[in-house]
Amino acid sequence: MTNPIRFTKMHGAGNDYIYVNTMAYPLENPEELAIKWSAPHTGIGSDGLVLIGSSEKADFSMRIFNADGSEAMMCGNASRCIGKYVYEAGLTTKETVTLETLSGIKELRLTVADGIVTEVTVDMGTPGVGEIALELEAGGQIYTGTVVSMGNPHLVIFVNDINEIDLPAIGPALENHSFFPDRTNVEFVEVLKDDEVRMRVWERGSGITQACGTGACATAVASVLCGKTKRKTKVIMDGGPLTIQWDESTGKVYMTGGAVTVFEGTIKV
Repeated sequence: MTNPIRFTKMHGAGNDYIYVNTMAYPLENPEELAIKWSAPHTGIGSDGLVLIGSSEKADFSMRIFNADGSEAMMCGNASRCIGKYVYEAGLTTKETVTLETLSGIKELRLTVADGIVTEVTVDMGTPGVGEIALELEAGGQIYTGTVVSMGNPHLVIFVNDINEIDLPAIGPALENHSFFPDRTNVEFVEVLKDDEVRMRVWERGSGITQACGTGACATAVASVLCGKTKRKTKVIMDGGPLTIQWDESTGKVYMTGGAVTVFEGTIKV
């Protein structure tokens, strides 16, 4: 027997996921469904599957499964999309929403105009800083990167020309480097100005994606640590820009950007 599941395809800066309200449509095997539904030709096509649920600690909960079925700790772009989803679906009337994730409770501040969420600012919490100038060998070359945790691991590497990076080749080598037993996300960054950078990302479990919210945050933090930018920075990714601020007084990172509903549909399980 098959059951129709209602889903919504959304993206934040091109980082696209399939969203399911599990309070209405429970899913028993999200790992398998993430692989099946994320496939670009035989499925819906996405970077993964996001489950919106209830929570005893916050207004809502979020679980994220990458396109390879692995579960992610956190996704900033997905968090913004959930803020838009729950408000516009009438699941809440709040313009400040709390969200339970595997990396803690996040606060979403919604900018609303005529009932539409136009922008969301996410309190991404305090970053964890590892080695600032870590040297790793991959593909016969030495890369120097900064290790930052935004509830998930990131390796941020500054380059002179981002167009010279062969991301499909070097991304998986660094993601699976022995230094990172649980794998890592990898960001290559070219500094454009002291408040603007260009970033490309290889996401753990998903490969090349149009954008990564936690990656943009990690990039902004690494940029400050390495003396590249100010504390408020525009991070330009393949899918568009995000504004990241690493607040000096609180130590928290705030991410601001839009969220877009692409289409809705039903799929049978």
